[in-house]
Amino acid sequence: MSQKFVQIIDFETQRYNEMQDLLDRFERQMQGTSGGPTHRILLQDREKSGRYLAIIEFESYDDAMRSNEHPEVAKLNEQLSALCTRQLAFTNCDLKDSRELK
Repeated sequence: MSQKFVQIIDFETQRYNEMQDLLDRFERQMQGTSGGPTHRILLQDREKSGRYLAIIEFESYDDAMRSNEHPEVAKLNEQLSALCTRQLAFTNCDLKDSRELK
């Protein structure tokens, strides 16, 4: 049984709405493609204006790595990076526990 995989992307931007538009278009474009992300959570830092954390869940590490091989993903990363005020920071995690508490 494969273990779910989560990638956390830490970024800063003053152009959030443009980033959201890019992500929405990308999700529509990739809809139905196997092996892509299964869940996304986007957090905004309340203490530091313009800082965000994206939490992207995949069925497995292998699915995430295959997803990264799509030319569309590379293009999206370039476009998102261009809208950021600093380099994207990635943290790769194995999902150990996830549950709804209410």
